[in-house]
Amino acid sequence: MLKFLFIGDIVGRPGRELVVERLPRLRAERGIDFVIANAENSAAGSGITGSIAKELLASGVDAITLGDHVWDQKGWESEINGFERVCRPANLPSVCPGRDHLIIEAKGFRLAVFTVLGRQYLNMKSDCPFLCADRLLGQLDGRADAVMVEIHAEATSEKQALGWHLDGRALAVLGTHTHVPTADASVLPQGTAFMCDVGMTGPYASVLGREPKVVIGRFLDGMPRRFDIAEKDVRMSGALVEFDPETRKATKCELLTFKRNN
Repeated sequence: MLKFLFIGDIVGRPGRELVVERLPRLRAERGIDFVIANAENSAAGSGITGSIAKELLASGVDAITLGDHVWDQKGWESEINGFERVCRPANLPSVCPGRDHLIIEAKGFRLAVFTVLGRQYLNMKSDCPFLCADRLLGQLDGRADAVMVEIHAEATSEKQALGWHLDGRALAVLGTHTHVPTADASVLPQGTAFMCDVGMTGPYASVLGREPKVVIGRFLDGMPRRFDIAEKDVRMSGALVEFDPETRKATKCELLTFKRNN
């Protein structure tokens, strides 16, 4: 059996520090073969920078995925092509810089990774995530032994629908973006690991990683505010998937979460 860990949205400095601090030991303790992390909120809560990408990759992350905040940091569009283990959402326009998928390898097994953005309630110019996933799965046939698909989306219905659409074709379909881990980690009938949202890696004494007071104020009066990153109750959250490299099917999918002081 092989295992991969998919770490949910890393939020700001608290999330980054926890990954750097704990990931090497976690990999060894759990016998994890691959680590993928969504880092689209790793730079002060919005976007990513080259220096942060280097830091996360050096800590033991094998592949970094991104979401709707992919271009939030100035200059990242000029840096992204220099990172062979970072990919942007695959269903963005083809003219956008960056890779639309990654292939990482461990113990002779080639795992492909790509992200699709949902289209319900997200204001991004993106193609249909279902058709994009179909296209990439076809392109990756023979180039990778299995594929993990991240769906970065608001609507649980859209995430669930993609999971069923790809059941038996993708090794896993795992959701991000809402920052709240869901209680539906499972293996679908044809062997695809699924979870609507793997949660957030960052401060949980917060509103999606931000200081509650300023977010509450925005809801009350609608006035713009700086949403500072919170600091307390820092946790890592993600999906740990075990799979059979011979059948290329998942055998177990579970939420992995712990606090920083553990």
